[in-house]
Amino acid sequence: MKFKRILASVLSCALIATSLMAVTGCNDENTKKEDGTYTVGICQLVQHPALDAATEGFKKALTEKLGDKVKFDEQNASGDSATCTTIVNQFKSSNVDLIMANATPALQAAASATADIPILATSITEYGVALGIDGFSGKTGINVSGTSDLAPLDKQAAMFTELLPEAKKVGIVYCSNEANSKYQVNVVKAELEKAGITVTEYSFADSNDIAQVVTKACEEMDALYIPTDNKCADNAELINSIAEPAKKPIIAGEEGICKGCGIATLSISYSTIGYNTGLMAYEILVNGKNPGEMAIEYDNAPVYKYAPARCEALGINVPESYEAIAE
Repeated sequence: MKFKRILASVLSCALIATSLMAVTGCNDENTKKEDGTYTVGICQLVQHPALDAATEGFKKALTEKLGDKVKFDEQNASGDSATCTTIVNQFKSSNVDLIMANATPALQAAASATADIPILATSITEYGVALGIDGFSGKTGINVSGTSDLAPLDKQAAMFTELLPEAKKVGIVYCSNEANSKYQVNVVKAELEKAGITVTEYSFADSNDIAQVVTKACEEMDALYIPTDNKCADNAELINSIAEPAKKPIIAGEEGICKGCGIATLSISYSTIGYNTGLMAYEILVNGKNPGEMAIEYDNAPVYKYAPARCEALGINVPESYEAIAE
């Protein structure tokens, strides 16, 4: 009888100790939740106006919501996909509360690094392509969601017949290593061919090849199209230094590239999609939303914009509905 009482006492103590350990562990894990502070890791592929605007929009939204309760570990990969992997692995090791991946290689690196930490991405054209999800329906079903920079590609293609009716041969310049660039190329190419325009693809795999590729495209084509491509955006001035003297007009996939080398664009706002990504982050961090169940969000109000000086130099008449890009 005495033995049973001792055994019961020991078991009771063990259960109490286990419960205390569980409570203590739970408290350790939820310390940041309880005091309302969060650490967010930001991995941006490269520095250029579009991605910079998205990151700033993201930080603005979360700061408005959380004030000094949110801290950002902001890292730039300088255009290198391998560096994205290093950055997100550091975020994983430090157990950040959320990862914001800005651009497709950053998203791909983050999704490969962790299936547990919530990931929000921005500046992604097509999530199904970026993540290799067949039959993508708008929700990833994993620890990923975010915003898209996809503009109406059919309307971008239609800009050639509206602004450049004499252009019968169009070259599409893009980086072959960017899956979302190829997605845009396929759509725009099909739309242009429907309009009776001959389309030739001019792809490059390395920044060192851009000058040669663009020079060839300018020699052979009447006009060029450049999608929302990070390598092109990062080298817009180089592209302009070749296309402008050759008097070859460029329709661009977004405003930053257009400002650097284009004549016109139908562009979403990167600041807006970044801001909306920040609002999504708040819902995940504070309200416990599951990113896999959150639909990808889009900017549904793209704007027609043009570069006044280039259009004037090339004698291009721009409709009044287009908004001038500040120079």
